[in-house]
Amino acid sequence: MAGIVGTAHRLAKGAPLVIGVDEAGRGPLAGPVVAAACLLGPDAPGGLDDSKKLSAKRRAALEPQIQATCHWALGVVEADEIDRINIFAATMLAMTRAVGELVAALRAEPDEVLIDGNKTPQGRVPEWRWPARAIVGGDALEPCISAASILAKEHRDRVMRDHALAHPHYGWERNMGYGTAEHLAALREHGASPIHRRSFAPVAQLVLL
Repeated sequence: MAGIVGTAHRLAKGAPLVIGVDEAGRGPLAGPVVAAACLLGPDAPGGLDDSKKLSAKRRAALEPQIQATCHWALGVVEADEIDRINIFAATMLAMTRAVGELVAALRAEPDEVLIDGNKTPQGRVPEWRWPARAIVGGDALEPCISAASILAKEHRDRVMRDHALAHPHYGWERNMGYGTAEHLAALREHGASPIHRRSFAPVAQLVLL
């Protein structure tokens, strides 16, 4: 599924169109992987950084500012699809969905897509058609990637808090689906939920018992 799309302003004529992309949720045992694509606007907020380096309070403050001043979109791949195609392929697919949604909303093709990490969807997802460059640590180096990392993490954390209301045993409002001691203990006691990733070893081992 594709996520929400926001367009805050008209594109500046002649300005390079550079989209930043990052993801959240590769490592957890439950829930989706979420990618965000972001084109910074001229009034984008200052203080953008890798979402993991920012406090929860700072991320929560920056998210609506980014949404209000930038063009952005989300791409989401749910746990069942992660199990079918593996987490790396799912991450590449989420990025492709996010960029595809944003490009469609912009009605313009990017000059370049900057992606956090060391790999891009180029040649890995048939739908990917844009020039891309992977940047290791890009979420701390390129503000457009920083903005994408904040949007992806805030959206995914919100999804996991919502899931925690329906499945309160696992402490997802605290661990966001990561394999903490609390989460693993609940998994052993209560078994896997519908949004657990059954292809991930700790869950797969329990399912096989």
